[in-house]
Amino acid sequence: MERITFQNKGNTVVGNLFRPDGFQQGTRYPAIVVTHPFGAVKEQVSTTYAKLLSAQGFVTLVFDASYQGESGGEPHFSEFPAARVEDIRCAVDFLSNHPDVDADRIGALGICAGGGYTVNASQTELRIKAVAGVSTFNIGSARRDGVGPLGKQSVEYRTSLLERSGQARTREAAGGEVEMFSLIADNPRFDMSDLSTIPTMYQEGYTYYSEIDPNPRFMGTFALSSLSQQMAFFPFEGIELISPRPLLLIAGSEADTLYFSQDAIAKAKEPKELLVLDGASHIDLYWNPEYVPQVAEKLAQFFTKNL
Repeated sequence: MERITFQNKGNTVVGNLFRPDGFQQGTRYPAIVVTHPFGAVKEQVSTTYAKLLSAQGFVTLVFDASYQGESGGEPHFSEFPAARVEDIRCAVDFLSNHPDVDADRIGALGICAGGGYTVNASQTELRIKAVAGVSTFNIGSARRDGVGPLGKQSVEYRTSLLERSGQARTREAAGGEVEMFSLIADNPRFDMSDLSTIPTMYQEGYTYYSEIDPNPRFMGTFALSSLSQQMAFFPFEGIELISPRPLLLIAGSEADTLYFSQDAIAKAKEPKELLVLDGASHIDLYWNPEYVPQVAEKLAQFFTKNL
């Protein structure tokens, strides 16, 4: 593994580069940009898949999103979709100029919100030749409408969040403190003493990030001022532009986010594929040894064929 940096509009993005098993100096390899979920850092699930794919002959690149992890950007712990999409383009810039990479064979993989950002970037980033998402998440829809039936949000609640986000921006512009927001603790409909009120994705996500694969740089709360930009994001509009490049989405049959992948595939043009793993939840595809090897094998087949 090699620690690397690249620039995104003045922000220093910090990443890790993995070379293939049996790497030979002077050989140019196919490469994959791997984009992490909302809240995650590069050392978590994105590294899990980066290592598995590098073992199959790919150069893989993981990085902390701008404004998160070890990367630069203020206010820190902000989630700006436009910056996240540009991170991917800048990662492609980096790989396109790397001496170990064949610039004509670059693919992109995103997990959770990283999947939505990857799909969005790939619509107009033609240097990406093959596109894949795991537990793909539409952060715009989730922030506007909630996640699944349990997370369904009213228009009134959405409006109140937008008002609060705007007020937070006003305070920041005046030099005030950055207000942080929790998707669980700050939602009045969710009751931590009654888990039946909370979407499974959030319950299992809490366990993953706090117990299974914890990291001190994990973004448990985010800057409220960035919420309005998240609501303004429509990652699948224009997804048909990925064609004729191939698109693969992988999701669990029990994921409360499965409908995001189904919606994306329905809008996309061929060649496209949705692989649904029976019994798996959204978070299972991050770490569960029953499912991760299946996902990695499918991804390796997909990228080997198309890069």
